[in-house]
Amino acid sequence: MTVTPAPAGTPVLDGGELISTSPATGAEVGRFPVAGEAEVAAAVAAARDSAIWWRGLGYAGRRARLGAWRAMIATRSAELCELINHETGKPAADAQIEVLTTVEHLSWSARRAKKVLGPRRVPAGMIMPNQAATLEYEPLGVVGVIGPWNYPVLTPMGSIAYALAAGNAVVFKPSEYSPAVGQWLADRFAEAVPGPAVLQAVHGMGETGAALCRSGVGKISFTGSTRTGKQVMAACAETLTPVLMECGGKDVLIVDADADLTAAADAALWGGMANAGQTCVGVERVYALAPVYDKFVEVLTARAAQLTPEQVGVTTMPSQLDVIRRHIADALDRGGRAVFGGLESVRAPHADPVILVDVPEDAAAVQEETFGPTLTVAKVRDLDEAVHLANGTPYGLGATVFSKSRGMEIARRLRSGMVAINGIVSFAGVAALPFGGVGDSGFGRIHGDDGLREFSRAKSIARARFAPLVPILSFDRTAKTDALLGKLIRLRYGRK
Repeated sequence: MTVTPAPAGTPVLDGGELISTSPATGAEVGRFPVAGEAEVAAAVAAARDSAIWWRGLGYAGRRARLGAWRAMIATRSAELCELINHETGKPAADAQIEVLTTVEHLSWSARRAKKVLGPRRVPAGMIMPNQAATLEYEPLGVVGVIGPWNYPVLTPMGSIAYALAAGNAVVFKPSEYSPAVGQWLADRFAEAVPGPAVLQAVHGMGETGAALCRSGVGKISFTGSTRTGKQVMAACAETLTPVLMECGGKDVLIVDADADLTAAADAALWGGMANAGQTCVGVERVYALAPVYDKFVEVLTARAAQLTPEQVGVTTMPSQLDVIRRHIADALDRGGRAVFGGLESVRAPHADPVILVDVPEDAAAVQEETFGPTLTVAKVRDLDEAVHLANGTPYGLGATVFSKSRGMEIARRLRSGMVAINGIVSFAGVAALPFGGVGDSGFGRIHGDDGLREFSRAKSIARARFAPLVPILSFDRTAKTDALLGKLIRLRYGRK
């Protein structure tokens, strides 16, 4: 096996090829042709032709073919999990949870698409009683998906599966840190649905993504950092290409005074440390009410001591270790304390769990996305302070609440797209729930009915069933008609 001179896991360009390596060992995972502007344009052109065929299959035809793809992914899930582990360093057991959730979403979107997007009659209203009003949704044609590496199957498939179910073809640019996983998905689709290029993968660095943004696709669905997301939006603006943005997060967990502390600590630990903390909807901040703070920290640190490096996984991007180290150092320099781990916990390719307390709210570890296995835990006086601080960052992706009596109350006060109550990231596994954020966490939604509509355009049709009793939209309208309309306005809408 080839070992590249770059840090383990760093993608390398070799001529016209992208070389993917394991972050754990540096072993080569695969080589993939780099798609430049011409290659991306060719892929999009082929997708446009294929989209006509794919749309023509109808909902039933697409559902059958997506079912075949889903079955193939499920049957070969062990192979896929091993590849995820090899290419990203994610523990295989966690990869299996990712694949399980993915096939659930794939199944749900294929079954649900017709009900959500198919033609349906809507009321014509009082002023147009002669009209039959119909609403239906058309596919966009070709959707470009720019995926992340931290959840290289579940996250992009939240766009791919729903876009395909809605009748679109897809050109998928996987992260340069996980091209093998992305290509595996495209190859399995080609096996399940041979023929037209309905789903294609194109590979490369940022330039390939920029070419996809400028290629004239019907929409770009992007997952990544807020900084890169702004660059994607700028590129898409050149062609007025609409975008869906799923960006970073600084997700919070609130521990109420009546919370089950064992369950809350377990959720905080898994949400903060699983996949080496590389989860956009994981937990990075915890606010515990004063009466339970000390006990919560005690339970949390005791549980953290039981974790093994194999359970946590490795840091996929070597450069992220510098961010983790900087956040820990800044917190400690500004008076924070490490009650578990510390700067010595950052040791390539691993970052071991670190739990910080007494960290100022304006510290980098509280305000910036760390994307590593760290937690800041703060004591708050009451629920109002907890909510105020929870809403105190520019992000607003997911959140978690542990409370026996006030879970819904707290959830509704949080500025976030999603909330899990007495559980952790449970909203991601409910296919019917939309997934997305607000603020610097982006906009638009994958998953759920909203996710299907995200990859389609509404088509409104009004059909005259008979001549109007009163000719409103005509120059034949008389003064008597105008007086009647004035009277109608006052009678129907003038009452408070």
